[in-house]
Amino acid sequence: QVQLVESGGGLVQAGGSLRLSCAASGRFFSTRYMGWFRQAPGTEREFVAAIGWNAGTTYYADSVKGRFTISRDNAKNTVYLQMNSLKPEDTAVYYCAATQRTTWPPADFSSWGQGTQVTVSS
Repeated sequence: QVQLVESGGGLVQAGGSLRLSCAASGRFFSTRYMGWFRQAPGTEREFVAAIGWNAGTTYYADSVKGRFTISRDNAKNTVYLQMNSLKPEDTAVYYCAATQRTTWPPADFSSWGQGTQVTVSS
């Protein structure tokens, strides 16, 4: 079991930036991908970005390409999401997730954090 703890959410004006962090602990050695998802009120959870833990290959939703950057610190077992040029439609609870699946896209992400709120005001 992998435990994930997100931090870094908050309130920001449109055009601003935030950086989310997700620290992993537990049986992390078998993790192959880590990702960020988000869920706005009344909507389904959607994929935002992911990174291959070993090779560092990155994947992004079209809606965030060019604005968000996912990265990792292998030594700290931490993944980051740098969010620039934020828009009101980026407002959501952001969740960190991890999977042991070995191929992209994975069938599922088995470990989830508790989420962190990001609010972008217009």
